[in-house]
Amino acid sequence: MFVLENFIIALARILDMGLTLYMWIIIFRAVISWVNPDPYNPIVMFLHRITEPVMAPVRRWLPLRNIGIDLSPIIVILAIVFLQNFLIRSLVQFAPYFR
Repeated sequence: MFVLENFIIALARILDMGLTLYMWIIIFRAVISWVNPDPYNPIVMFLHRITEPVMAPVRRWLPLRNIGIDLSPIIVILAIVFLQNFLIRSLVQFAPYFR
């Protein structure tokens, strides 16, 4: 059953890379928002389109909406770090049970 073990490890690595990429996209969106970007720029539109489905529910959930600072990127990045440290490590440690 080494094939299933290798599949789970590969899946964990792909998930880890995807979460890391998404974290960097959120960081880039947060940094670019500091300079008042053109909303019709294709890069800005792409960043908004790919991050807004995750960040909008977090914004609605946060109690401090009217303070003028968007804390949703921080919350989403913390959730990504949690998933990387819990889910990915759990998958890698669970994989050898399929030997």
